[in-house]
Amino acid sequence: MALSHLSYINETNEGQSWERLEYLGDAVLELVLSEALYALYPEEDEGFLTQRRSSLVNQTALTRKARELKVGERLFIGKGEEKNAGRNKDSILSDCMEALFGAYFLEKGYLRTKNMILALFKQELTISFITQLDYKSLLQEFSQKNTPYLPVYKVVEERGPSHARFFTVRVSLKSYHSARGFGTSKKIAEQNAARSFMEKNGLMDELGHQA
Repeated sequence: MALSHLSYINETNEGQSWERLEYLGDAVLELVLSEALYALYPEEDEGFLTQRRSSLVNQTALTRKARELKVGERLFIGKGEEKNAGRNKDSILSDCMEALFGAYFLEKGYLRTKNMILALFKQELTISFITQLDYKSLLQEFSQKNTPYLPVYKVVEERGPSHARFFTVRVSLKSYHSARGFGTSKKIAEQNAARSFMEKNGLMDELGHQA
């Protein structure tokens, strides 16, 4: 079930697709990584932990894991999706990964699922934020090369006491979908907004970078 795309179920009228398992797996993955980050960073605030988790639980990160595990080779997909290279689509691969987490949880229980996820994300959990890409610069470079416009960043929400502010920033670029980012500083929120913008508009592969 965890490997069966809806297109396959619609064609064969057999079994169930992975959609329910995907829902469950998403929740399990977030819980495992939230717990791990909470323990790894005892001095950091909610904003930092939220930002760190969002760098792990997103389509780009899950797709990368799916390709490492060659999940695409094992999918059950419909003939139409097969013709459209569905086995290599980011959206399909990332959804399937969440479904697999859900299936593993149902069969093996939380503790074994937790250990499996932590092993799978070991490198990403311990890597420093400093080594991550400068998404704001990447987006600026993309806009200069491909459009007559520049991205516009705007703080849409600011909350918390003066010593512990939490920012929400929206980035927009004409002809593209806008996106939001969050962080404990405007700089962090802008970086997260730029990353979300590129993911939302499918620019990661075009830029030739991995998140």
